[in-house]
Amino acid sequence: MDDGAKEERNPAWWGRRAWSLLSVVRARAPLVQCITNLVSMDIAANALLAAGASPAMVHSLREVPDFTPRCDAVYVNVGTLSEDWLPSMRAAASAGRPWVLDPVAAAASGFRMEACLELIALWPTVVRGNASEILALAARSVAASSSFKGADSLHESVDALEAAKALALSSGAVVAVSGAVDFITNGEQVVGASNGVPMMQKITATGCAVTALIAAFVAVEPSDALVAAACALAIFGLAGEIGMESSKGPASLRMHLIDALYCLDEETVTSRVKIALQP
Repeated sequence: MDDGAKEERNPAWWGRRAWSLLSVVRARAPLVQCITNLVSMDIAANALLAAGASPAMVHSLREVPDFTPRCDAVYVNVGTLSEDWLPSMRAAASAGRPWVLDPVAAAASGFRMEACLELIALWPTVVRGNASEILALAARSVAASSSFKGADSLHESVDALEAAKALALSSGAVVAVSGAVDFITNGEQVVGASNGVPMMQKITATGCAVTALIAAFVAVEPSDALVAAACALAIFGLAGEIGMESSKGPASLRMHLIDALYCLDEETVTSRVKIALQP
């Protein structure tokens, strides 16, 4: 085992790495172009701002040639997919910037699955979805999903781990599967991030918001997208844990989560981030 692998098996290393990346995001304020769904625009933008990044909700095809090359990363989310936005998504994904895909409800329709597969063929840096979405994408057809429930998952993240590995190897992307434990893989190495609280699932578009945060972390660490994605997921989950301490329900958790993300300090991150290299 080399020294790098030994370090990655040390939980303290992950805490230091997460704080380092969050600090760089705060210092550099990476510009993240978000072509995201109508439901998630507000929370995604606010999460990026709270973390120190700079969001831009730019989705016009006519702006992509001028605007996207100046961005540090691109975030594409198909939640409220329409034919009008697909050309913008394809163009932004092809602009040469690191980019992250959120294949919301990939198995909802043939049109949606076809669009997601077309986007995956454009070499995303990271694909982040729930277990049902990743299972459907890995099998390459709507029929691969045994059931469907909107953007919610009917599977646990561990159920999709092998599918995530296969999708990572076939697409060249790091694949993150959200759940009680978030699993992040490049097809060979697997990392688990276990911060978060169940109440976060009661706030619409928290998954979309954390995918936007992954894009910000990838913007400052494009050479190691697996580490960037794992740290972003843990940081967001940690903010949820802290926010829950002052919350009475989903609405107040949303507010306190964003505040917690803004207020995170080194001691809190390094001592409370839960990331582990999986066997």
